[in-house]
Amino acid sequence: MNFKGKVAVVTGASSGIGYETALELGKRGARVVAVARRRERLEALKEQMPADCAIVPGDLEQRGFAQEFIGRVIQDHGRIDILVNNAALSKHKSIFELGPDEVERVLRVNFLAPAWAVLAALPQMLQQGEGYIVNVSSFAAKVTPARESVYAASKAALSQFTEGLWSDLAGSGVHAALVVPGPIDTEIWEKLDTPAAYGGRKYPASKVAHGILEAIEKRRFEVSVPARAPGLMAARTLRLLFPGLLRRAMARFEPVPESLREQARRPAKGGAEEPRS
Repeated sequence: MNFKGKVAVVTGASSGIGYETALELGKRGARVVAVARRRERLEALKEQMPADCAIVPGDLEQRGFAQEFIGRVIQDHGRIDILVNNAALSKHKSIFELGPDEVERVLRVNFLAPAWAVLAALPQMLQQGEGYIVNVSSFAAKVTPARESVYAASKAALSQFTEGLWSDLAGSGVHAALVVPGPIDTEIWEKLDTPAAYGGRKYPASKVAHGILEAIEKRRFEVSVPARAPGLMAARTLRLLFPGLLRRAMARFEPVPESLREQARRPAKGGAEEPRS
């Protein structure tokens, strides 16, 4: 595929997968619009990009911005060819410690923001008769560890949204794709609310960037990264054949202390304490 002159929007471009994807698209001649909250990181990215690439700092959690920046891209460039919804918020926390505001924020960033951006971009893509929407999900949406319930739910929503989107767009010229990363070496591991039990291999973010380009170039619906990691393949097989066994194994891998459950019981027993937030 010739990316020369294609207008490509990448969210979450200030680090990790988004950063590597923006660089790769820029190398291939696309006019990249990099979106993220951290302006200084975007400025550093822009220094490594072709001159016609642009940055848009902003918070995708805000519906107004999530819709408005797409309109700005179309106004400035006259088109939008590729939308990579990569921005995401981690949440590694047991259900006993979660507050409703945290749940809402994860869903807004990880699911609602991509949906808002897709809705804003679709009319232009349909008018062009061509476009590519790539939503970056997570292996946690398929096999969910302890303390990942809300994060996994947000990514599962994005996965199913993308599957329905593909069906709705069949025959339109606009292709919807899903990229499913496993454990990737990004700064998301440094932002976890509680330490993760996982200590295995983490794969470079550049592998996911190549998976995103593969989904575009080959018009593939789903690309897993890494494609053939033994541990991920075993987990998928167990989920299909022995789901109960897999759930028990995941619960034992990172058990939630009884002290947290006991703490969660106290407001219900006494009735005087306010729920945790």
